[in-house]
Amino acid sequence: MGVPAFFRWLSRKYASIIVHCVEEKGKECNGVRIPVDTTKPNPNEVEFDNLYLDMNGIIHPCTHPEDKAAPKNEDEMMVAIFEYIDRLYNIVRPRRVLYMAIDGVAPRAKMNQQRSRRFRASKEGVELVEEKQRITEEILGRGYVAPDEIKERFDSNCITPGTEFMDNLAQCLRYYVADRLSNDPGWKNITVLLSDASVPGEGEHKIMDYIRRQRAQPNHDPNTHHCLCGADADLIMLGLATHEPNFTIIREEFKPNKPRPCALCGQIGHEIKDCQGTPREKKGEHDEFADSMPVSEQEFIFIRLCVLREYLARELTMASLPFPFDFERSIDDWVFMCFFVGNDFLPHLPSLEIREGAIDRLVTIYKDVVHKTGGYLTENGYVNLERVELIMQAVGVAEDNIFKKRKEDDAEQQRGPAHMTTGQFAPQALGRRDRPEAVQNARHQAFDMRMQHNKVRRAARLPRWGQCVVSMTLVSYNPYASIPIRGLWEEGWKQRYYKTKFDVDVSDEDFKKKVVRSYVEGLCWVLRYYYQGCASWKWYFPFHYAPFASDFKDIKGLFTDFEKDTKPFKPLEQLMGVFPAASGNFLPTTWRSLMSTPESSIIDFYPDDFAIDLNGKKYAWQGVALLPFVDERRLRAALDDVYPDLSPEEERRNSLGSDVLFMQKSHPLADFIHELYRTESHEVRKPPKLCHGILGTLNLDDNPILELVQTSLLSVCCCCCCFVRMPDKVLKPGDWEKGNRQPWRPQLGFNSNRQQAHLDQSGFRALG
Repeated sequence: MGVPAFFRWLSRKYASIIVHCVEEKGKECNGVRIPVDTTKPNPNEVEFDNLYLDMNGIIHPCTHPEDKAAPKNEDEMMVAIFEYIDRLYNIVRPRRVLYMAIDGVAPRAKMNQQRSRRFRASKEGVELVEEKQRITEEILGRGYVAPDEIKERFDSNCITPGTEFMDNLAQCLRYYVADRLSNDPGWKNITVLLSDASVPGEGEHKIMDYIRRQRAQPNHDPNTHHCLCGADADLIMLGLATHEPNFTIIREEFKPNKPRPCALCGQIGHEIKDCQGTPREKKGEHDEFADSMPVSEQEFIFIRLCVLREYLARELTMASLPFPFDFERSIDDWVFMCFFVGNDFLPHLPSLEIREGAIDRLVTIYKDVVHKTGGYLTENGYVNLERVELIMQAVGVAEDNIFKKRKEDDAEQQRGPAHMTTGQFAPQALGRRDRPEAVQNARHQAFDMRMQHNKVRRAARLPRWGQCVVSMTLVSYNPYASIPIRGLWEEGWKQRYYKTKFDVDVSDEDFKKKVVRSYVEGLCWVLRYYYQGCASWKWYFPFHYAPFASDFKDIKGLFTDFEKDTKPFKPLEQLMGVFPAASGNFLPTTWRSLMSTPESSIIDFYPDDFAIDLNGKKYAWQGVALLPFVDERRLRAALDDVYPDLSPEEERRNSLGSDVLFMQKSHPLADFIHELYRTESHEVRKPPKLCHGILGTLNLDDNPILELVQTSLLSVCCCCCCFVRMPDKVLKPGDWEKGNRQPWRPQLGFNSNRQQAHLDQSGFRALG
């Protein structure tokens, strides 16, 4: 999900990091479509080695798009996903690796956010159905014709590990990859890795884990150019966290106010509340294009992290330090400070908002702390809590002024722009009385209006012409009522916050310390997650709201370490932890009964309705969903009774898998893998020289594609697939210079004629 408003703030402050993608389009000749030749040099004048796809950012817009008609069935959804991947491949044209990662079972800290989003989606779906019924009745009552029957709403909650939809998607992607490897020359010598929903971990973090592990290998090429596709803003921070000098992110360009089809009739030009039930216009003379899926014209942009690193170097570099300045360490600290303004695992601090310049404020405080303490905030994924406390206390001193300033800005915004005043200065039609007259000279009359406005502004001390304050206000709301309480800018704001949000008195120091301890644990967990992988699959922040910055006192001893050797949930277990009862149809029968039967021991986990605390925000999706937290022990105890009811197919979907490796038969590693299947070898280390330096352990797949297989969908020609387990060693920041390896300088340019190493003797010895 990422950090709201982070990308907008970043792209406005550092505009040069954004570059529009040059995209070649396929052509048609005599009715025959000629695809783009991806073997040619990249038209963007840069050659990428590896392309990583955060697949959930592709699956969602292809299955339930917001700006065009939705696919009618699952087959059309799969085709839309394939076409989207093709388009990205045509733009990026990777030369070494394509890594496709689908979200698998997530850490518990992420599951709470997933639970909130899926409950919201279910609630909104029910409300939409009721709205459709009401509007349809109104249309019929006015004598209009009811719209064509609308197909059943697609439940996007099925895009979760363990469902049949995700299992079908994994199988379809296997055939898609095999087809492209067999038939597309641009895929020649490409190594494809598919990490489907059976592999634990979020998609973007599986990608980061792969990059970290490959960087740790002695034969890693430091000049590798990575391109990551995804719309989440936290991908920017993850890319910086790799410390790779050549890292680019590709995403769709955001265009506000795009027209959306009516949810009732599917036509564009009006909202559901204004639907009149008019017949759909024909598509083609005989409506022959009625079933065609419109092609998205959405454009893509590159986010160049190498340019962002240059900006940050200018901003973070500190002179007169008592020690040598380390830019890479300051990058890590900057990523860490961004966690305070929002992430997927912790609520942001009440006094810090991106739109109000929170990150710039933190950077200023950070420089002062580094000068005073003689050190950085983080090191190799670990946090120095003493220095973090100094930053929080500095923010805490200004909290009162921040809230008051927020109230003043909100008051200005409520009055609206100066040229939209009320009373005698309200907008009036030009002319005498209520009869408008034609504008004779627009420039002169606009000048007169400006002069009149300036007189009013000087008298009332209003903002300049056209100036509009757009900062957001944090107004405290009672979580269980719609009546707002007195705001954070008035005396006693801290007492009211704790009483309203946590239902405790501010004098309860033990409770405040408990909240702060959990938040400190969260900061340590998130940083470890970004730099080393999941430190604990069980940890989560057990509150809906964050403490104040001024509450961070004596935090040095509040955290020691996380519980060791924790395991992720299984897919069906996660479904029970994040699904509402309305989505229980994706679960086995006896499992879904635990969500709805009044006698269920965990029925309290699945409320039919729940409150949303706007918490000072404008829209419901920005508010806090007040759902009960799932007790893992109670959940597992309840599932013990229904586990025996699983069918063999459900047991398969409930198991955890590994990455799957694909390559063309001409790939240097293909003969090596064929030999593995011939000798039925297992747990074999892959020769890195044969596969662009990729190192890992190969396990044979039960369903390999090794020979010509004719299906109703396509022909697969001699591709190889096997499970891959990555090496255990993970490169941490600063490890490169260790082991007598000198700092390196990246080489510019790309050699398209890189020679592929042939199978050497050590590769054959690996067979055993």
